[in-house]
Amino acid sequence: MLLKYRTFELKLKHPFKITRGVRTSNWVVLIEVEHDGVIGYGEASPSQRYGETIETVQNFLNKVDLSKFNDPFNLEEILNYIDSIEPGNTSAKAGIDIALHDLIGKLLKIPIYKLFGLNKEKTPITSFTIGIDEPNVIERKVREAEEYPILKVKLGLENDEEIIRTIRKITDKLIRVDANEGWKTKELALEKIKWLQDEGVELVEQPMPANDLDSVAWLRDKVDIPIIADENCIRLYDVPTLGKAYDGINIKLMKSTGIREAIKMINTARAMNMKIMIGCMIESSVGITAGAQISPLVDFADLDGNLLITNDPFEGVKVKGGKLILPDEPGLGVKKLI
Repeated sequence: MLLKYRTFELKLKHPFKITRGVRTSNWVVLIEVEHDGVIGYGEASPSQRYGETIETVQNFLNKVDLSKFNDPFNLEEILNYIDSIEPGNTSAKAGIDIALHDLIGKLLKIPIYKLFGLNKEKTPITSFTIGIDEPNVIERKVREAEEYPILKVKLGLENDEEIIRTIRKITDKLIRVDANEGWKTKELALEKIKWLQDEGVELVEQPMPANDLDSVAWLRDKVDIPIIADENCIRLYDVPTLGKAYDGINIKLMKSTGIREAIKMINTARAMNMKIMIGCMIESSVGITAGAQISPLVDFADLDGNLLITNDPFEGVKVKGGKLILPDEPGLGVKKLI
């Protein structure tokens, strides 16, 4: 097998602001794994929050030697090798994992969702993300998101209530909130969530810093809506601990090292009676379609990273009335455009 990659700058439709900063574009690494003339596509979208940059992804990929493997169906052996090269590097590992699953699906001539025995009609409705911004911009974003029935609203700064009030003046759509670790004390988080409950918010994601499990456990006992872990839900070994403080987890392929481990995380969370969201970074249709392929297994989807960009280099999963529509083609079912 042969591995190739290229870097690509995804351009955002609007500046994207969360508690950690603002960006107008996002660099990703698009990966190809070739075997017997068949190419599997993957993507790495690194986040500095988890110790990765576009440079670290490239450095990691340069250490990968897939030529020692002759059979892509030896997936466990290959991915164990990838994982052993260096710790961390989760998005780089995910990019290879996704490409291998795409390759295997193409070789078998079936979509990835069929590899896992899933029903494509059971995909959830994805939320559409509204980043932190001024009221006039928030209003414009909400109107642009008219076809999406669920909004995921970024909060965590001083203008939280202003953002929600601005949205509620326009729509009564279902809202999910992501504070991205923005509320630093449990008392503040409790005050915020109590108010959000009254505004009809369905759930709150990562209200407090990832390292403060005790405060989140305290908080969970005092609120009526689910609290979902994101920043401290990275890999499989995190899930059992999170069950003590959170109602659910947000699995992102770029954190989990890809599809293989995401499936293990889903099964573990289900055994613990936890809710499951599948989320994303800012990604092209390669990464988003990979997440969508296993979305029939989860309760909530936040797979809109490709909807936020203007220059998607691939096409794949579609969204109709908010519902994820999976391709019928083998593997991921994505088509290269750029």
